[in-house]
Amino acid sequence: MALKDEGIETIIINNNPETVSTDYDISNKLYFEPLTLEDVMGIINKENPYGVVVQFGGQTSINLAVPLANEGVKILGTPHESIDEVEDRERFTMVLNRLKIPQADYGIAYSFEDSRKVADRIGFPVLVRPSYVLGGRAMEIVYDDAELKEYMKEAVRISPKHPILVDKFLEDAIEIDVDALCDGKEVFIGGIMEHIEEAGVHSGDSACVIPPQSITKDVIETIKKYTTNLALELGVVGLINIQYAVKTAGRSIVYIIEANPRASRTVPFVSKAVGIPLAKIAAKLMIGHKLKDLGLQFEIKIDHVAVKESIFPFIKLPGADAVLGPEMRSTGESMGIDKSFGVSYYKAQLSAGMELPQRGKLFISVRDADKGKILDIIKKARDLGFQIVGTLGTAKSVENDVKIDIVKKVSQESPNIKDAILNREIDLIINTPSGKQSADDNYLIRRMAVDLGIPYVTTLAGARAALNAIENIEEGKIGVKSLNEYHYS
Repeated sequence: MALKDEGIETIIINNNPETVSTDYDISNKLYFEPLTLEDVMGIINKENPYGVVVQFGGQTSINLAVPLANEGVKILGTPHESIDEVEDRERFTMVLNRLKIPQADYGIAYSFEDSRKVADRIGFPVLVRPSYVLGGRAMEIVYDDAELKEYMKEAVRISPKHPILVDKFLEDAIEIDVDALCDGKEVFIGGIMEHIEEAGVHSGDSACVIPPQSITKDVIETIKKYTTNLALELGVVGLINIQYAVKTAGRSIVYIIEANPRASRTVPFVSKAVGIPLAKIAAKLMIGHKLKDLGLQFEIKIDHVAVKESIFPFIKLPGADAVLGPEMRSTGESMGIDKSFGVSYYKAQLSAGMELPQRGKLFISVRDADKGKILDIIKKARDLGFQIVGTLGTAKSVENDVKIDIVKKVSQESPNIKDAILNREIDLIINTPSGKQSADDNYLIRRMAVDLGIPYVTTLAGARAALNAIENIEEGKIGVKSLNEYHYS
């Protein structure tokens, strides 16, 4: 639409069936073809276009940048050499070293022996994934040799031609997403999003908030500096998305996780949150406009808070475990806006189909690794007036500070937690996953919560955000304003 405003004829290639029902009249022509080199070249030979835009089609179309350039096709926007530099892990590391931007230790493996050497060098836990896959597919956090061996057996089958990437997993890090525009000379940062769940949950599944709520001004300035330097170094023209992890033990260190020289799934959210149509401006930059000509010389400061929450299909998938991890599960997203984080988060949950209760009975059961980190959650819930019940291990972990009622596990005799959930005695569930076994007690609890529509949280960060939201909501006092009113203010 931005290019049509400029008087340019546009052609979309997209074989998503939804496109036929929604987008056929937006462009001058729509080709319903798959995004493979052969099919795209067939259309290019027929239409003979001035250039091709690859940065709005996700990973599938960005992967075509280099092959198309090799066929003599003009890639508009970010040069194909820069795209290749970001996509190739070893070349990207050289760029980061030049700019002095830290990244977590990593290695590349073609066999179990290779991966074990890398893991020994960088230390467990590690994040393992095949290269060149979408949506975190087959990505896993691995804690020991046995899990690594099991994973490598599976991964080599998934992607025999491509190596496995083994990254140091940054535990308890805060993940940050940045969407920025660059015209090759100047950079405009559209939005810095703080993920509510810790690093390790796929960025497409994690709730996130603009502006960031828990990181310091120094860290935000570092993130802006790294983003600006990287976009200029790569000669980005259009959009770039960068993901960071902030480790705050002692001195805060900002690590880069990955950079995507394209529009990411967060662009619509950021555009609505700050009132700037990022995709439209990126398209204008690609045909030669400059940021300053478009009035984008300064960062937008907003005086409201916007929260994005992911929507999951678990209710439609009988037996699926409602747990979050590195592999993306969500199929949509919702958004909440208000003056405070708590109310925005509450609105986002409400529109995602989860109505957080104001009072009632809260059940908590967490994995061993989380037991030392839940005292603040239990105290907050108690202060909000919740009656708290938990399994024996969870109750014992806080017994010196606070008493919670013990309820028996699903595998123990009745009356147990399963009976309590079925009898609708439980109003909110906090349950962090303890392992991969799918038929354990925790799985059954999460699955029942999905089936019965009981609000549930599977991460500690999510639990803290949910209690913050409950604290900020007074019944019947949720303000409503249009997006335009927020943007105008």
